[in-house]
Amino acid sequence: QVQLVESGGGLVQSGGSLRLSCAASGSGFSVSAMGWYRQAPGKQRELVAAITSGGTTNYADSVKGRFTISRDNAKNTVYLQMNSLKPEDTAVYYCKKTEGRYYYWGQGTRVTVSS
Repeated sequence: QVQLVESGGGLVQSGGSLRLSCAASGSGFSVSAMGWYRQAPGKQRELVAAITSGGTTNYADSVKGRFTISRDNAKNTVYLQMNSLKPEDTAVYYCKKTEGRYYYWGQGTRVTVSS
């Protein structure tokens, strides 16, 4: 049974930083692609950042240069370091694990950036 538990969200002022964590249970973490997505009120869920099993990263244009995704396979955890946060980064952030044709979502963690 795969479970993904996100943490680290909260309220921060514009220009501030947060670090999100997603801890995965079950096997297969090291061979899985991991991603962070977000969904703002009234909007569709969108990809923020992703990292392959080999460590290749990909970012949405809106967060390039501000956010960094990383993974620690020994801890079965993926991180999202978010710097220079803007009010438009306000959303619920979700972690996704993709292993072959299977994928799993976490429950989300809310990030609110005040202006």
